[in-house]
Amino acid sequence: NEHDIDCKHFPNSKCPKMLALARNSWCGQLLCRVANIEARCPFSKSSSGGKQAEKKGKYRIVMVRHGESEWNQKNLFCGWFDAKLSEKGQQEACAAGKALKDAKIEFDVAHTSVLTRAQETLRAALKSSEHKKIPVCTTWRLNERHYGGLTGLNKAETAKKFGEEKVKIWRRSFDTPPPPMEKDHEYYACIVEDPRYKDQLKPEEFPKSESLKLTIERTLPYWNEVIVPQIKDGMRVLIAAHGNSLRGVVKHLECISDKDIMSLNLPTGIPFVYELDESLKPLATLKFLGDPETVKKAMESVANQGKAK
Repeated sequence: NEHDIDCKHFPNSKCPKMLALARNSWCGQLLCRVANIEARCPFSKSSSGGKQAEKKGKYRIVMVRHGESEWNQKNLFCGWFDAKLSEKGQQEACAAGKALKDAKIEFDVAHTSVLTRAQETLRAALKSSEHKKIPVCTTWRLNERHYGGLTGLNKAETAKKFGEEKVKIWRRSFDTPPPPMEKDHEYYACIVEDPRYKDQLKPEEFPKSESLKLTIERTLPYWNEVIVPQIKDGMRVLIAAHGNSLRGVVKHLECISDKDIMSLNLPTGIPFVYELDESLKPLATLKFLGDPETVKKAMESVANQGKAK
């Protein structure tokens, strides 16, 4: 249909590094929060010498990047290839559900991508949180960024071949897409001919590769036209998706610069929460539902994936 949605139900269903960050760096402020040292960090805009009471907004949105996939485990560029969760990823998804349960957060509707790893994460999280059945909407617009010709390549080996800076640009830049996926690519057919896209995309409409900018351009219409109205109607929304589609939403919500978004690394399987005001503006930056040190290490692990070994 107009929004490319497929709705269904799942069953039940201090800080030495901080001192090196730029004073106005959005990611620096986020890391201060993650490390739970906001009151002591000189670069935190809300630094006051004491812990501030957490603000509760009129609305709340919860998002989670899928748990580790089999291709994450192998450090391969995945994109639109339909990799499943690894054993660790399944554990992360269950842990995400426990975190949601411990936080006493419930939902009325969930949104996820067409890809199995995101759907498996959502299913496991809802089950482990002992959540009631809720409607689940799936859309290609929440898919991971399409990595084009890099799909299936090892990130570290690619960095060694082309240089870490080049790979960082391909992975994290705002408007530079990777090399395109041509028809003779090993994984072209299994992606383009996937029957799940039959009613959503024509073969000629499939992206050959995407920058973050292009990913945002196909993600935000879904956010604005489907998710935002639900939030404003008072529905409690959960999004289980991918690193880059979620980075696009985060960039939009927090008005993060094209440069700073390159440094944002969302860890797998750790939910994060936004409290929003009446105009859906965040009252504070995202809050992870997890142990600060675990979150910090997970973010660093994502950042290191594209480094030569």
